[in-house]
Order: sequence, then structure tokens, then C-alpha cells
Amino acid sequence: MFDIAFSEMLIIGVVALVVIGPERLPKVARTLGHLFGRLQRYVAQVKSDINREMDASELSKVKTEFESAARGFQQDVESQARKTEDEIREVERDIERQVNPAEPAGEAAPAEASTPLPALEPAPASPQLELGIGEPAGIPAAKPTATP
Repeated sequence: MFDIAFSEMLIIGVVALVVIGPERLPKVARTLGHLFGRLQRYVAQVKSDINREMDASELSKVKTEFESAARGFQQDVESQARKTEDEIREVERDIERQVNPAEPAGEAAPAEASTPLPALEPAPASPQLELGIGEPAGIPAAKPTATP
């Protein structure tokens, strides 16, 4: 920190011995040592406080970066979900158009045909069918054949 050579310290010691005197020099040196130790501790504490503040600011930067990345990911997921929903709705509309085709122009439709037909819903499958245990309704069970 300071560039003080041994010869300079020797000169300072001789001057202090002459000015202060041999009786008070040890007490002054001890007091200066205590003050120098306090100064070092204070400087170390200030350094650690500054390092803690720098770490806290770095952590807050990382936190904001992480939050912005999370928001971006959430927006991407939401946009992909919206796009998938739109595609599913479009496929649903195509299927409805194929199931209920529009009548050709120029042909008069009877009054009964102008009302839309109710959509047929498939019969709910039983849990046994889902597991492959039973037979579907209306289809006879295959009889096992005996092997000779």
C-alpha cells in the first residue's frame, strides 16, 4: 500500500525516540499498534460490506434475467397452446363440414332438411372394453375352437 523502506522506518523510529523520549515510546508504539489494528479491521469490514452489496446486486441482476426468461418461456408456451387450439378448432370445423356437407347451390332443399340434424355421439365405452376384457355391444363373442 505505502512504499516505505526499512531505512525510512529506521529514520522515523530515531526521530520518534528523540521527540517522544525513551520512557513514553513503548506506550505510544502500543497505542499506535492498537489504532493501526482498528484501522485494518475497519477497512476489512468496509471491503466485506462492499463485496456483499456487489453480490446482492449481481444476484438481483440474475433474478431479473431469470424472471424475464421465465416470462418469455411462459409467453412461448401460451402462444403455442393458442396455436394448437386454433389448429384443433380448424380440424374440428373440417370434420363437421365433411360430416354435414353443404348442399349444392341451385337445388331447393325440403323444409325438413333445413333443420340441422343432431350430431351422433358415440356410445361410451365400458371400462372392460378399454382394458380389452369384454366384447363390444352388438358383436357376438367368438367361440373358441377345440384343437384335435
